[in-house]
Amino acid sequence: MFIVENYLLAVIFCLVTMLCWGSWGNTQKLTAKSWRYELFYWDYVIGMLLFSLILGFTMGSWGSAGRPFVDDLRQAAGGSIGWVLLGGAIFNASNILLSASVSLAGLAVAFPLGVGIALVLGVIINYLGVPSGHPVMLFVGVALIVVAIICNGIASGMNSRKDKGVKSKNNSRGIWLAVIAGVLMSFFYRFVVMGMDVSNFRMPAPGMLTPYSAIFIFSVGVLLSNFIFNTLVMRYPFAGGRVTYGDYLHGSLGTHLVGMLGGAIWCLGTAFSYIASGEAGPAVSYALGQGAPMVAAVWGVFVWKEFRGASKAVDWLLGVMFLLFIVGLGLIVAAGN
Repeated sequence: MFIVENYLLAVIFCLVTMLCWGSWGNTQKLTAKSWRYELFYWDYVIGMLLFSLILGFTMGSWGSAGRPFVDDLRQAAGGSIGWVLLGGAIFNASNILLSASVSLAGLAVAFPLGVGIALVLGVIINYLGVPSGHPVMLFVGVALIVVAIICNGIASGMNSRKDKGVKSKNNSRGIWLAVIAGVLMSFFYRFVVMGMDVSNFRMPAPGMLTPYSAIFIFSVGVLLSNFIFNTLVMRYPFAGGRVTYGDYLHGSLGTHLVGMLGGAIWCLGTAFSYIASGEAGPAVSYALGQGAPMVAAVWGVFVWKEFRGASKAVDWLLGVMFLLFIVGLGLIVAAGN
């Protein structure tokens, strides 16, 4: 299988993770006018699972290093599989809430707030589990991103006050959903890492998983839990009326493919994060990937114009947010070197 064996390449992989995690939400935005996010999410999960298989039979089976994808699955211990499945279920619960937040509050609000909270808590959890990198640089970088999140929250609040009625109410509900999603999301990565031998992907311990088998089992966990979590949300939606599985079957081929593309994009980013974790360490790898809010905010502000007509104060706060995210991420990169 393909293994990352130097820090620079690990950082590049983490930057790809950041781009993927911050960009998949665009596929939801593309279908939002005609397709409820609850229905979009089924395609998203299917796309994730299919792409995890593509990765397993390509990058996960190339070369002589480590264990090939199929062999790795065959030898996996029940405990390792269980931890990764749990990580998938926790991620799915958080991501459904994040998708709901995007539909209510917008991409530029939901991602920086929800994923930003996940970044802060997740770095702490992963660092305590597997200490790696320079702690001062790492946590100063995280602290700067906390301030960036606060700037985004203030800007969002100022921008939503100019709206009245349902839009303003939905914005507030979306913000709360993003907070809950962020707290849940901070835990999933640690459980996945517990099922992998991140110390040695070249000669992994018996029973433990490698990144390629882990992302596949993780995707299975997401799919299985989706029958519970997403079914509940379809029946008891956060906004709008109920949707059914019959509604899903009426979607066009193009709409389904866009949703699957979103899942594939997210899966690529996550797989690259797992692959990089062996060289960069789980805390640094997770932290760099969770720079995704900055990418999502760029899409939301400059492409989707979610802050169109905002005051100069809001524009200034958004500028400070971007600056702090960039500096904070730079410190996180330096922390792992």
